[in-house]
Amino acid sequence: MSQRDRSNAPKRKPRRLLALLIRWSILLLLAAGLAGVLYSVHLDGIVRAKFEGQRWALPARVYARPLELYVGKPLSPAALEGELERLQYRKSAQPTGPGTYARDGSRFLVRTRDFAFWDGAESSRLLDLRLGGGLVERLADADAEAGADLAVVRLDPVLVASIYPTHNEDRVLVQRQELPQLLVDTLLAVEDRDFFRHHGVDLTAIVRAGWRNLQAGAVVEGGSTLTQQLVKNFYLTQERTLTRKVNEALMAILVDLRYSKDEILEAYANEIFLGQDGSRAIHGFGLASHFYFNRPLAELGVPETALLVALIKGPSYFDPRRNPERALQRRNLVIATAAERGVISPQGLQSAQAAPLGVSDQGGRPAGAYPAFVDLVRRQLQRDYREEDLRSEGLRIFTTLDPLVQATAEAALREGLPALDKARGFPAGTLEGAAVVASAGQGEILALVGGSDPAYAGFNRALEAVRPIGSLIKPVIYLAALSEPRRYNLVSTLSDTPVSLSTGGGKRWQPENYDRKSHGPVPLYRALAKSYNLATVNLGLELGLERVAETLTRLGVQRQVQTVPAMLLGSVSLTPLEVTQVYQTIAGGGFRTPLRAIREVLDVSGRPLNRYPLALEPAADAAAAHLTTWAMREVVNQGTATWLRQRLPKGLEVAGKTGTTNELRDSWFAGFSGDKVTVVWVGRDDNQPTRLTGSSGALRIWGEIMANVETQPLPDFLPDGVQLVRVDPQNGMLAGAGCGRALSVPFSAAGLPTGTSSCGAVAEVAKPKPPPPEPDPKAQDRKRFGEFLRGFLGE
Repeated sequence: MSQRDRSNAPKRKPRRLLALLIRWSILLLLAAGLAGVLYSVHLDGIVRAKFEGQRWALPARVYARPLELYVGKPLSPAALEGELERLQYRKSAQPTGPGTYARDGSRFLVRTRDFAFWDGAESSRLLDLRLGGGLVERLADADAEAGADLAVVRLDPVLVASIYPTHNEDRVLVQRQELPQLLVDTLLAVEDRDFFRHHGVDLTAIVRAGWRNLQAGAVVEGGSTLTQQLVKNFYLTQERTLTRKVNEALMAILVDLRYSKDEILEAYANEIFLGQDGSRAIHGFGLASHFYFNRPLAELGVPETALLVALIKGPSYFDPRRNPERALQRRNLVIATAAERGVISPQGLQSAQAAPLGVSDQGGRPAGAYPAFVDLVRRQLQRDYREEDLRSEGLRIFTTLDPLVQATAEAALREGLPALDKARGFPAGTLEGAAVVASAGQGEILALVGGSDPAYAGFNRALEAVRPIGSLIKPVIYLAALSEPRRYNLVSTLSDTPVSLSTGGGKRWQPENYDRKSHGPVPLYRALAKSYNLATVNLGLELGLERVAETLTRLGVQRQVQTVPAMLLGSVSLTPLEVTQVYQTIAGGGFRTPLRAIREVLDVSGRPLNRYPLALEPAADAAAAHLTTWAMREVVNQGTATWLRQRLPKGLEVAGKTGTTNELRDSWFAGFSGDKVTVVWVGRDDNQPTRLTGSSGALRIWGEIMANVETQPLPDFLPDGVQLVRVDPQNGMLAGAGCGRALSVPFSAAGLPTGTSSCGAVAEVAKPKPPPPEPDPKAQDRKRFGEFLRGFLGE
């Protein structure tokens, strides 16, 4: 090696090292860049999967029926105001905004809300409603020229329940266009003033927040954008690490690159956590508005909007129900910031800060309002939907629940059961009960009460109390007989004489009448009206037990029935809901309409999924059903339910049947008017005697329900195949012109009487008693309480 080579060697070595270092640095940078790109692609996949897939598990929303208004609808001012209160409409001198109303006596001005029904959306309008005589006398559009009359209008339905996701997150989705501008402006003024200018991360805000925090010596301001907050809530944990912050910034930039500001704002408004209701997490402004104020988001003013924005900083720390002073201070700071940014005027600042928090005590939670009815809805939904669908797909379920009827049924049990406890000398809370009200023709469940405490989501007696039905079985037996018009009619003679049947092992079944007497030959209709056990047993044995069981099945009972003689006196055990199905079929003229609690199901976008239309199935002879109904009217006119004649409004004709079981353990009454079927059961959960018959217990509660709901009397027209005939009730023959004991009775055209009675001097056996005179209205109330305490005649 030359002298020159040796002198240059040290110089070449550093150059090679430098080149090698540069080469490796470039490779490392390329590798880091590639890793960064791959990691960004990974993060982008996470962002897209969440943002473009199903972002949230949404609960199913369950609605009551919408109240339909039209001229002539039976409706009192108190009932209308009660419905508006359930809908959280606010009383106002001038109903300018949706969800407000004004009342002047029996005149209402109601500003309705927009609502998307299953058959189309209806826009908000100002209704001019005038009520009088218990009816809607005028219905007009007050916004229209000269107040144009309206044919029919629906109010938005009451939200009665939500079926929550498994992890108990709850939210009411709002679209970007549904976010009030006041809320958007206040939110951005407080949380992210440069939202429309930055690209997911705001370096200026970070520097500004850092400087202010340094000056204050504490964290007084954050630098996170709305997009970063959304990313943190949507994708990341709450841990405070550098890795999480880097991921948050990268994902915020990716979200901003992929989606519009409006899409980001909508997602944020629905995701933000704003409170806790027990195990239920309150997410989004839409639900928070209901939770704190019991009002839709669109109806909030400056103070309420500011409180929702204030809660973002700490929903628990600033909880207005637990920490009202702290919440008020934070809310007023938000109002001041909004005024500083020009969102509200200086004049509005003072009045908004002076306003109270205005938080509702109710918590905006509908799940506990009607638990027994919602239980039925869930059971019927589970035939068509998986449980996870009900908890996550945001279904909108429109039901048949009528809040006006439900409130009446609840009040009847809530007041009637303690009165019965007191009358029978029981400790308070001894007696329990259940009630079901359904529409007679459509089979829609209008009300369902599962116990003395309607809000308690426990044992649902209307669906689960399987109890012997006693004499409620008797109309089924008589219907089976009257379905054979050539053998039986309403004045056919039955034998009310002792029965003794061997039951094996040397034992015998020997039923008795309630009065422990035999009444000999009696006409069929009177045997049912008076609830004679012996006549019924003899009739049932003539028909055959299998025939009675078959009739019960055709009327709608699906459970297995044990065909033993005791079934003829009601050893059959059913729930109140099952009894309602049986009596609905009779009330429906022999057409069974499967009872239903659901009308329509829509998906989260408002598209129809399932409809539950009216279904009619012929189950019994129509003429026989009419004749049975006529006999059940006599139960009220001259039988075991005559008390109803003094309790129900004059002219309201109903049919029904009392039911009492052995040792007075169960008290039942089932019956119907022209458009409603109602069943009431009263008993004890420990199955001990109630000391009540059907007429002294359940009948009283049934009467209170039917006296206070809108209903129609039973019609007097005769269906095809039925004729009204004057007969001699003693022998069932046609009555001659001068027959003084003649009775007009409906007959099946297939079994008209033949021959004419001479109406001789033979003693009458089955002549019905004339109805008692109408009681003096003033004396009626005085007598009622005394009679109640003294007890009543049994069946």
